[in-house]
Amino acid sequence: MASTSAASAPGAALPWGSRTYVMGVINLTPDSFSDGGRFDRPADALHQARAMLRQGADLLDLGGQSTRPGAMEISAQQELERVLPALELIRSACAEPGGPRFSIDTFRSAVAAAALAAGAHWINDVSGGRRDPAILGVVAEFGCPYVLMHSRGDSRSMDGLAVYGDVVAEVRQELLRATDTALAAGVRPDQLIWDPGLGFAKNTEQNLALLRGLAELRREGFPLLLGPSRKRFIGAVLNEPRPRARLWGTAAVCAQAITAGTDVLRVHDVGPIVQTARMIDAIVRPPLG
Repeated sequence: MASTSAASAPGAALPWGSRTYVMGVINLTPDSFSDGGRFDRPADALHQARAMLRQGADLLDLGGQSTRPGAMEISAQQELERVLPALELIRSACAEPGGPRFSIDTFRSAVAAAALAAGAHWINDVSGGRRDPAILGVVAEFGCPYVLMHSRGDSRSMDGLAVYGDVVAEVRQELLRATDTALAAGVRPDQLIWDPGLGFAKNTEQNLALLRGLAELRREGFPLLLGPSRKRFIGAVLNEPRPRARLWGTAAVCAQAITAGTDVLRVHDVGPIVQTARMIDAIVRPPLG
């Protein structure tokens, strides 16, 4: 079990527990499930980044490899060609002291290393170090925050791996094993942020069970990030096939997640979720000091 000091360690780069942080999703891909092709040019990505920052985003998460179910994987070089120009443009236009943190959504060590060298602050790894274990050494070397997400398989196989006896207990155990692997590679506990991986090798009922069990995961002492935005399980519950029409379902999930202790919400619709988070924070988080 992690020390509870992990939740407030300075290496985590954010003062955990004071409020909920919102991470804006910028997909630099032509094939992401809800906004593929909208921001795959650096100028469009910059426009979206500025809009998200105006709406109150604390972090921007840039990804060059779609991880939706069934997505085609590209090479590390192709991923870098998508990520680095956008990162460099957004950083030059938006970076300022105390400004936004830039996260890179990748499971590849080469992409992580190049992006961190170019000024990214976080690595968000949907595979939790499974796909390319060398990424753990990169994270250890740079000392950056690392979102360690639970998943099984890859984009093409994960739907067939959604088999659990007790999804909360098994996700917790698999996250703990991945954490042990990361620590053995030199990653510090205060760098780690857990993500239970909604929608990754989980069906609708399993996602709902995970949401009910978030407090159990948060008790391990690591900050918790959740990415429910526009996901299939919300569409299934609401009978809403259009991903971009799932805002209110996403907001409901985010409200519940905050009450269970979630620290970061990764979303596409930054403005409404910032408002949701501020309102729920005012209700459930007592003022510090």
